[in-house]
Amino acid sequence: MDKQARIDRISRMEDCFDDVTRMLAELDGTIGKWEDAKGQLEVLKDYIASGDWRKDYEADEAGKLPAGLKRGVLSQDGLYDLLQDADKILRHALEVLGK
Repeated sequence: MDKQARIDRISRMEDCFDDVTRMLAELDGTIGKWEDAKGQLEVLKDYIASGDWRKDYEADEAGKLPAGLKRGVLSQDGLYDLLQDADKILRHALEVLGK
């Protein structure tokens, strides 16, 4: 192998090394954030399962909540879509990490 080909190969490998190093640091940070959010996701699942979401939604529809209250969680599709998105992303992560 000539000298230039070796230098080119080492440069490509160095780029790969840098990219993977950066990606692993980002992934580690994201996994840490997920550990924090995972408990909140379970709280949201319990909120729907307990029937409290339905009661709060009906109270909102009846005008029993203050006008300035943030209520995105009560949108008809918002919470359901969030939970579906979380499941989809987790399945994708498991597929990728399982390879």
